[in-house]
Amino acid sequence: MSLKNRVSLLIVVDSLIVFFSIFVGYYVLYPYNDVLQNKFLLASALTIFIAHHALAMYYGLYRKVWEYASIGELTSIFRAVTWSIIAIGLVQYLYRGDVLVRALIITWMLHLLLIGGSRLSWRLLRDNKIKPKNTDLKRTLIVGAGKAGSLVTRQLLANPENGLLPVLYVDDDKNKQGLDIYGVRVVHGNTKNIADIAVDNKIDTIIIAIPSLGKQETAELIQTCMDSGVRTQTIPLIEDIMTGKVSVTDIQDVKIEDLLGRDEVKLDMDKIASQLTSKTILVTGAGGSIGSEISRQIARFGPKKLLLLGHGENSIYLIDMELRQTVAPDTEIIPIIADVQDRERILDIMNTYKPDVVYHAAAHKHVPLMESNPMEAVKNNVYGTKNVAEAAHMSGVGNFVMVSTDKAVNPPNVMGATKRFAEMIVQNLAKRSETKFAAVRFGNVLGSRGSVIPLFKKQIAAGGPVTVTDPRMTRYFMTIPEASRLVIQAGTLAEGGEVFVLDMGEPVKIVDLAQNLIRLSGYAEGEIGINFSGIRPGEKLFEELLNDNEIQTEQVFPKIYIGKANPVSEGELTYLLEKLPEMRNDEVKDVLVSLANRKNIDLKDKELLNVSN
Repeated sequence: MSLKNRVSLLIVVDSLIVFFSIFVGYYVLYPYNDVLQNKFLLASALTIFIAHHALAMYYGLYRKVWEYASIGELTSIFRAVTWSIIAIGLVQYLYRGDVLVRALIITWMLHLLLIGGSRLSWRLLRDNKIKPKNTDLKRTLIVGAGKAGSLVTRQLLANPENGLLPVLYVDDDKNKQGLDIYGVRVVHGNTKNIADIAVDNKIDTIIIAIPSLGKQETAELIQTCMDSGVRTQTIPLIEDIMTGKVSVTDIQDVKIEDLLGRDEVKLDMDKIASQLTSKTILVTGAGGSIGSEISRQIARFGPKKLLLLGHGENSIYLIDMELRQTVAPDTEIIPIIADVQDRERILDIMNTYKPDVVYHAAAHKHVPLMESNPMEAVKNNVYGTKNVAEAAHMSGVGNFVMVSTDKAVNPPNVMGATKRFAEMIVQNLAKRSETKFAAVRFGNVLGSRGSVIPLFKKQIAAGGPVTVTDPRMTRYFMTIPEASRLVIQAGTLAEGGEVFVLDMGEPVKIVDLAQNLIRLSGYAEGEIGINFSGIRPGEKLFEELLNDNEIQTEQVFPKIYIGKANPVSEGELTYLLEKLPEMRNDEVKDVLVSLANRKNIDLKDKELLNVSN
């Protein structure tokens, strides 16, 4: 029904109710009077007619969606009707100095009952009409019988095209158990009994509708629901609902990130803003997973210039186009195609733009590939870092933050060893530079390039099997946004030479990750299967974030530690950097891995060149 027709219908209905209420109210008390000949009554009727429609317009009674009427709408009706009756009383008093109080009370009651009833009947008719009759709808269990759960139920009942039919609630609040909400019963039992409840009631889908639950509790609840073997969905987090990003009824599939159960840390926004707002910021590797997310996070703080440096033109083009749609008008986005191995080009960029802060995220990160191409890892991760760091030093950059990895700890592989040497370069420069150099070390991020998640998803989509290297393999995981935010926060804490280590939580077994992803994709493990392919070259079963001699238990900020990683002397490092280009690939690997794992490096020509003997 169009708005014009809707308003016209409500005006007609309200007019009939207004006249009916006042005439019946008068007739009940004065049944033998001729109401049509009573000028006093006719004046009162005209008054309430005019007053009601004016007040109905004022309180928006003709524009409200009565299919979803609630307490707020009833309050508006109460006010409009009450003020209409008060208007009649004033007219009656002015007309003849008397007010028919009893008649007005009866009129007020009838008026309120009929106006309210007419509106609520709209909703009742709709609710009865839309109750799904389709037996093909999936029987749905709503976890949480609070406001969010009731809104989800109402939304699903109103939109059967979603294919879900709420049949039960489960809630730990015993006071709610046994109650009915929109005709859906709150079952006797709690969330620990979800598996049994799902089986006993032939549940096809579970929706977790408790947005205020913490991430750790949500992860545990999701795991409980998934253990029932039933497809599990959630509604958004309370902070996303409150900020208007999403609606409480935006049901979404569980993501693998939800199972990490990591509560996001609150950042020191003032300190970050003081470092980034109205400043020139350079991000290397800005087209990569971490670099692009760091760029997104920085853009929120309104830098004067944001330099997006990367070697791949397509990835830089994409992040450039994305940020141009979201940044403040005062922020200038500058895409730069450059290779960190090109020393002269990097020096020219630093001297041209004079960035205040540099985030160095450019690196080769793929462990098995770098095992086969060790010199490429050296050129990009070691010499590339050296070029960017020294250029920052020479151009007077205020802060330099290098993105490192947990694979730099006791590295058995080329990639980890090159990242450890990159850390050493940054630490040594910090000793003689006014630039505040620091490295930030963390583990794997979910969804990044080279992550197992995209690979597992492709394998599941193809019908399996999912390949896991070893059933004992564990890794630390966090989300890309969280890692990027903590990298930015760590940069504000740098005094020079620190290796910051992010709290990655508990390590996760890769096989558990694969099993969860299979279930989240709607399959049983037997339908897809998991094959163990064996550990690849350079891989470790267990990753570490710090050596035993680097461990420091105190956090300098929530989820951020400072490691006590000691660099080699600058002379030894310089000697190594001069010798590396002269070595064969097999020598490069042996030297890097051996020296990166030494606690006290006493580098001499003979030892260096014969380290593998």
